[in-house]
Amino acid sequence: MLRSETLFGKKETNSPNSPFSASNNLTQPGVSNVSKTNNMTNTPSSSTGSQSSSGSGEMGSKLIVGPNIKLKGVEINDCDTLVVEGRVEATMDSRVIQIAEKGAFKGSAEIDLAEIRGDFDGDLTVRQKLVIYSSGRVSGKIRYGKLVIEEGGQLSGDVQVGGAAEQRELLQAKTA
Repeated sequence: MLRSETLFGKKETNSPNSPFSASNNLTQPGVSNVSKTNNMTNTPSSSTGSQSSSGSGEMGSKLIVGPNIKLKGVEINDCDTLVVEGRVEATMDSRVIQIAEKGAFKGSAEIDLAEIRGDFDGDLTVRQKLVIYSSGRVSGKIRYGKLVIEEGGQLSGDVQVGGAAEQRELLQAKTA
């Protein structure tokens, strides 16, 4: 049996939010410690401005692919913000993508806002604004509404302006 004082070489202290606390009733039906913790840490604050654009008062969903993580062969949907610090090979339809300096995304993405500090290779449709920082490299079939490239940033491939209005017109023409 594991003793909490030797787990990971340090003595555990019982805190009110700890799942190992004697004061927590782990068998209480319908209540989990995870939901207690999430309710405490994810409380939106009106002063921070971190509420989602839907105005519902809930924080947006965020997926972070950390350094040294490789995510391959997935489809990412209903994610407000994707932060890429590792490597991702995927198809994505979302709101925001942020690629860190050492991050890389390969595949296709349809999003509202892209902030690229690392590498993007593939089909990229940015409905609103594409920002390429000095360390950023974007290549492939690129469509954007607005474009900002910092000195040193690289953009190559089939690049065309194609804002949200033009995308809607193309979609309507296809369905008609």
